[in-house]
Amino acid sequence: MTGPLGVRPVINANATVTFLGGSLMPPPVVQAMADAATRFVDLPELQLRVGERLAELTHNESAYVTSGAAAAITLTIASCITTESQAFPTEAEVVMFASQRNGYDYSARFLGVRIHEIGPSVEDLQAALVRRPACVLWMAGAHYAAGALPIEEVVRVAREAVPRVPVIVDAAAQIPPVSSLWRFTRDVGADAVIVSGGKGLRGPQASGLVLGKTWLVDRIRKHSSPNHEIGRGMKVGKEELMGLLAAVEWTLQQDEEELLAGYERIVDNWITGLQTIPGVVVERGYPSEAGQPHSRAVLRLPGTRDEVIKQLWDGDPRIAVGTFGLPDDAIALNPQTLQPGEEELVLQALLTILTPT
Repeated sequence: MTGPLGVRPVINANATVTFLGGSLMPPPVVQAMADAATRFVDLPELQLRVGERLAELTHNESAYVTSGAAAAITLTIASCITTESQAFPTEAEVVMFASQRNGYDYSARFLGVRIHEIGPSVEDLQAALVRRPACVLWMAGAHYAAGALPIEEVVRVAREAVPRVPVIVDAAAQIPPVSSLWRFTRDVGADAVIVSGGKGLRGPQASGLVLGKTWLVDRIRKHSSPNHEIGRGMKVGKEELMGLLAAVEWTLQQDEEELLAGYERIVDNWITGLQTIPGVVVERGYPSEAGQPHSRAVLRLPGTRDEVIKQLWDGDPRIAVGTFGLPDDAIALNPQTLQPGEEELVLQALLTILTPT
């Protein structure tokens, strides 16, 4: 099967990764984007109104739609290191736990700030806050938990600092659970949480969301397009604004408990179907690679995984599987990004490839 321009579509048993397109938008999101494309609007006014509605839906003070979660990191930190009357400082610091450093902290370093690494102790955090950093950037997800303080402790210590230091949570891939939209901010007390619009929310791929304090969102708005500031190139169109709003509304209407139960049924079926293959060990991996509260099936193969991955990718249909955080003899099957019936195609493809002839 061939798609537009000869590019083959993919059955995504990997995850909501950007290189596969993130996620698939449900019909209400597609319709909202199509409707927005048919008329002109005052874009700053629409951004403001969409933000107000998103804040209401997510139990936050304020909200702002960005051009992806990485752009949201840049704009949020830009708003922590400046005031309305300041230019960008030359030696601002952002505090991060050393274990949470990753490719996305380039979104902070892009501004010229220095990352100040700390270890997983209250004393390390307190000492870092004495330096008056712009903020603490904390990465959510089970795979980032080791080597870092829990967010509740980070917020407590940051609140006690003089002056108080903002805490920013990057929870780009932490939906499900949908409560990530308000738990870190409303319940724990972080100043902002950043969420991808094109992953678990199933909104436009080129969208992100900042939720949190009004003072911070107001500054983000000043830094953003159509203003000629640091965020001018991080443009969000009326289509993404309305699409992300529709995605949040749609997500909040779903039965998350049943959604997660459906994922577990798919994983159960994979384990049952694959566990009899000679030389293959299949087990339940929990949580997902992003620390979400659902399982994936992890296959340990007799040898390296490269040939299996290649055969799945070159097959018909083309299938992508996960490898994040796994040894080089293992692959993972994630149910989150599958369309109905695709789980059986994944199973049959693996049985064909792995069963001895």
